[in-house]
Amino acid sequence: MFYTYILWSATKNIYYVGHTHNLVQCLKYHNSGRANYIKRGKPWTLLYYEGYKTKSEAANREREIKKRKSKKFIQDLVSNKSIMVQTFPSRP
Repeated sequence: MFYTYILWSATKNIYYVGHTHNLVQCLKYHNSGRANYIKRGKPWTLLYYEGYKTKSEAANREREIKKRKSKKFIQDLVSNKSIMVQTFPSRP
């Protein structure tokens, strides 16, 4: 399974949208500070994710969210818990 996810940084008050095949490992990577952009936002919190059967589906959804270029859209998506439950019923 592949995931499109949204992280939030309380220190920078920003969101990060990405896709991965392992949410736990991905969150650890983001919080390790190994990448320049993401290390400035530590600690990152996983706010939202959707599950997909293929990597391309997850990547397409990531692009769809990023194309909106809207913090409001992301906030609405994250706050609409019914979407998360319908897309992926249980957290790892």
